[in-house]
Amino acid sequence: MPDPIDRPTMEADIVCVGFGPASGGFLTTLAAAAFNPDGSPALESPSMPGMPLQVMCYERADDIGFGVSGIVTNAKAIRTSFPDLDPAQIPMAAPVTDEKILYLLDPLGASRRPASMRAADRAIRAIGGVLGVQHEAMELPWTPAFLHKHGGLILSMGQFTQWVGNQVMATGAVQIWPGSPVGEAIVENNSVAGVRLLDQGVTKDGKPAAGCMPGMEVRAPLTVVADGPVGAIGQQLDQAFGVPAGHHLHDWALGMKFVVDLPDACDLQPGTVLHTIGFPEPEIFGFLYVHPERVASLGIFVPSWFDNPARTAYRYLQHWMMHPYLWRHLKGGRLRSWGAKSLQESGRRGEPHLTGNGFARIGEGSGATNVLTNSGVDEAWATGVQLAEAVIELLKAGQPFTKENLDATYVKRRRASWVEAEGRIAEKARDGFQRGVVPGLIGTMLAGLTKGAFAMPGRPGAPHTRVPSLDDYYADRISSEEIARIRKDCDTKGIAASGPLMDRAGWPAIPFDGELLVSHQDALLMGGKVQAPAGYADHVVFLYPNDCESCGSKICVEMCSGQAITPSASGRPVFDREKCIHCGACLWNCAKPDPNHPELTIVSFQAGAGGLHSNEN
Repeated sequence: MPDPIDRPTMEADIVCVGFGPASGGFLTTLAAAAFNPDGSPALESPSMPGMPLQVMCYERADDIGFGVSGIVTNAKAIRTSFPDLDPAQIPMAAPVTDEKILYLLDPLGASRRPASMRAADRAIRAIGGVLGVQHEAMELPWTPAFLHKHGGLILSMGQFTQWVGNQVMATGAVQIWPGSPVGEAIVENNSVAGVRLLDQGVTKDGKPAAGCMPGMEVRAPLTVVADGPVGAIGQQLDQAFGVPAGHHLHDWALGMKFVVDLPDACDLQPGTVLHTIGFPEPEIFGFLYVHPERVASLGIFVPSWFDNPARTAYRYLQHWMMHPYLWRHLKGGRLRSWGAKSLQESGRRGEPHLTGNGFARIGEGSGATNVLTNSGVDEAWATGVQLAEAVIELLKAGQPFTKENLDATYVKRRRASWVEAEGRIAEKARDGFQRGVVPGLIGTMLAGLTKGAFAMPGRPGAPHTRVPSLDDYYADRISSEEIARIRKDCDTKGIAASGPLMDRAGWPAIPFDGELLVSHQDALLMGGKVQAPAGYADHVVFLYPNDCESCGSKICVEMCSGQAITPSASGRPVFDREKCIHCGACLWNCAKPDPNHPELTIVSFQAGAGGLHSNEN
C-alpha cells in the first residue's frame, strides 16, 4: 500500500536494523573489506558510483552501548574476527577460568517443587556430608561438555557493543545512528526496499500532532534485520512472509540481571562462572559471572513454561540472591545497574525465512540461539559474519540481493557452519520441560550427551495456551475468595498482585537494605535511567481492551520488568512508557489469544524509542 505521508527520502546501499552482536559481526566484517590498502574503495557504491559503499545502521536506543545482558561465551566467532583480541581492551571483559553448576536446595520451604525433587532434597540433606553439601547447595561434580565455556569470555553486552561500534565507526566505512528507531520495512511487490524511520511528533496513539516530523524513508537494495527476538521489523516480516512450515516462536524466557559491586569479603575471582538450578522455583535458572575489579553480573531466567500466572522476575531474583550459597558472596554488595530482556528459546525451530528479495535476517531473531548450551551472542556474531561474507561475494560479482542469490551465498554458508550443526543438536533439547522440570532436565542431558540423537519428547505450544488461572495455580495454598480479594485490592491500588500472593503463599518479605536489596521502583532510579523521548507513539498496545477486562491473571502486569504495565479498577491495564525498559516480556506474557492471529496474543509490542540506559548491562 502506498505511503500517504510525504516523507524525506535517502538512498543507501545497505541498511541495517538494530545494533547488537549480529550486526556487530556483519558490520565488522563488511568494514574490513571496504577499502583497499591505498584508501580507495574496494567495495564501490552501486547507488553512488565512485564512492565507497553506503552502509547505514539504525539503533532504537540512544546509545550503541545500551544492550542488556551479562554474557559468558565460547567466543570462537568473535575471536576469529579479532584474532589478536586482548580481553583487557574491553571494559569488564575477563577470560573464563572456573565453572560450576549448583543445585540449590529450598531453604524457605516456599518453592513449588515436584514430589521427585522434594524426595531428592531430603536424600541430599541426609547424606550432605558425603556429597559436600554446603550452604544449602550441592556443587555438581562435573560440568557437561556442552555447557563448558572454559577458555571463553565473560563480557558486558553494553561495554562489548560499544567497543565493537567504536572499532567499526573508526574505519569510516559504516554510519551507526543511535536514537533512530525504525518504524517499518518498506515492502513492495513481495520485496523489501528499505525502511521507514519512526514518526516523531505524534500522539500516544500515533496520530500526527503539532510539529509532526514524518520518519525518513531510507531505500536500499539490501535491508539487514538484526532487531532481536521482539523487534518490530522482524515481527512485520513474519506477518508479511510467514514462517517455515513446522517452525514456531513458542518458547521464551525473561532474563533479568543485576550488575553489582561485590563486597570486600567476597573471594570469587574474575573469570568465575556459576550456573544454578532448583531455586527459587525449579523452573528458574540462575547465573553469576565475575568481571574484573570486583564486579559481577548475576540474574535469573524465567521461562514461558513456568506455569505461574503471577510470575515476577524481580522478586524471584531477590529471593535467588538471598539463597545462603549466594548471599555469603553478595551480602554487603551494592547495585550498580540492572536490566531485563526477552530471550527467544525456540532455537532453530524459531528460525524465520532467513532471506527474501532485498532482505536478510541475522542474530537472535533469526533463530540462532543455542538453547542447549545457553549461548546466543557468539552465534549471533557468526550469522552476521556469514551474511557479510555473502554480501561481499555478491557485490564483487555484481549480483543483486535477490532471495535466490542470498540463499546461494548467506544461507549456504550458514547451513554449512557450526551454528547450524550445533543448532540441530539443540533443536529438541528443551522439549521435555513441556512435561515438567525433571523430564526437562533429563531431556537436556540426553540431547547434550547424545549430540541430539535422543531427547525427552514434548510438544511446545504458544505460551498463552498454558497459563492457568490464579485459582488453579494456588488451589492448595490460597482460597479462591482470598485470591479475588487480593486481585480486586491490587487493581484498585494499581499494583501487581504477585507480591501479596507470594506473601500469602509463604515467601518471606525482602529485607530492603537500600544498597543491593531495593524495591523495584528504587532499582529504576539506582540501576539505570529509563529514557522515553517525547513525541513518539506508545509501543505497547492492548488490541482488545474489553478482553483485558475479563482477564483474571493479568500476567502482563505481573511479568512487566519495569512496572510500566499496571492494573486499574476498570480491569484494563495501563501502560506508562516512562517506565518501560523494552524487555518485550508483555509480547508473550498474555493469557488471551488474538482472534485474528491465534499464535499471537492481544498485547502488541511495536516499534518504539527509549528504554533502560546503562552501558554496563
